[in-house]
Amino acid sequence: MNLSRRRFLLASGSLSMATLLPGTRTFAAADADGLRIRRLAWAGVRLQLPQATLFVDPLINPDAWGAALKDTLIPVDDASGDTSVLVTHAHPDHYDAKAVADALARGGTLVHPAGTNALTAPPGARVRPAALWEPHLLGDFTATPVPASDGYGDPQVSWVVSAGGRRIFHGGDTLWHGYWWRIGRQYGPFDAAFLPVNGARFGWRKPVSGQPGVLTPEQAVAAATILGARRLIPIHYGVTGLAEYVEVDDPIGRLRKAARDTPVDVRALAPGEWVDWAT
Repeated sequence: MNLSRRRFLLASGSLSMATLLPGTRTFAAADADGLRIRRLAWAGVRLQLPQATLFVDPLINPDAWGAALKDTLIPVDDASGDTSVLVTHAHPDHYDAKAVADALARGGTLVHPAGTNALTAPPGARVRPAALWEPHLLGDFTATPVPASDGYGDPQVSWVVSAGGRRIFHGGDTLWHGYWWRIGRQYGPFDAAFLPVNGARFGWRKPVSGQPGVLTPEQAVAAATILGARRLIPIHYGVTGLAEYVEVDDPIGRLRKAARDTPVDVRALAPGEWVDWAT
């Protein structure tokens, strides 16, 4: 083996290990513009590479929220390449069996938090439980479940995803917890953090706590700051008219106000819009 080839292989190996080891700040050697991200309805996002597609919490079922959610429901049946679906937890507005069936109609992998009840995927697709902090190689994506806290105490994770030279965080519908610092130290900084912002208070379980079961806008900015997120893209907001599920007033306005004197760049996207890395 000649010297130049040996140096190339050693450098390639170092980069590969750097993309997998938690805590490293070196991303994969890839075109930074290769990863495209589209916001879907509610908490859903689509991550797209030339030969791989990954969805997180896709939602297409109009029955999940009925008329209370005005988001446009974006189809997910046009995935290309290796296809995977990550879910943060098993509530029907985050694990939508119809969306999973559409996304994985040609095969792929559904990954869910270990400890949740068995989730279904269409024939030909795989279902894989994921333990905390355990990275999963999914085509050209690396996805790692990290701690989150559900408003009802049900099993839930957030997801750290690395691909195409970028790293993103998806928070599902977590509330505030003490793991933000550890996640930030292990995996930050992030190119974008998709965080819930509606600070919803629930009335379905009694006695009612009166406390937010989802990050408030101010908490979302604090979480993004700790994570080292360059962009905060709000998700999980826009439900109105329900007596038992009440969001904070004007969550996006409050989010922008909370971020005003911080390095966090708030980028609100409508369902169907793509992240613009250039701005």
